[in-house]
Amino acid sequence: MPAPRPDVMEFLLTRRSRPAKTLRAPVPDRDALRPILTAAARTPDHGKLVPWRFIVLERAALARLGELAADRGRALELEPATVDKAQAAFAQSGLAVAVIAAPKPSDKIPQIEQLYSAGAVCLALLNAALAAGWGANWLSGWPAHDRAFLEQGLGLGAHEQVAGFIHIGTETAEPPDRPRPDLDAITNWVRQ
Repeated sequence: MPAPRPDVMEFLLTRRSRPAKTLRAPVPDRDALRPILTAAARTPDHGKLVPWRFIVLERAALARLGELAADRGRALELEPATVDKAQAAFAQSGLAVAVIAAPKPSDKIPQIEQLYSAGAVCLALLNAALAAGWGANWLSGWPAHDRAFLEQGLGLGAHEQVAGFIHIGTETAEPPDRPRPDLDAITNWVRQ
């Protein structure tokens, strides 16, 4: 018989991301962040390839990335509001973890499965931060897909990409709940 974990199930059924713009200091220090990263690294990884890695972005690095986002946005001639939003996401954050999808060569594990694993790491990291009592939010946005931003700002290799930026801090506002999917509308039960 299964051994239920009602506390864990209650957490999963009620978890809510905290908007990144509402997160402030204090943020977890290295000692507080290590178990969160350790929990995220326990994500299913078909083939044990570890096709992802972490870049922990502290305050000064985030300020630098905010300026780079502004510069890149102007160079790309993006709408000013789009540029400002990306810049603010970095500039207003006290701590973020970039989850880097870094697929490994494999004859057995398709690249898409390795990318799925990196996405699962993002959710595991988000949930671990929330379970540890921090506010957290998973963002991406156009900088996560701009090669120049990724190479200049994060030093990523050509084969790497950002799966997500997980912002972590102290929540300053209770997030509103949002409508959740209608389970019956998205579920098919197949018996044969």
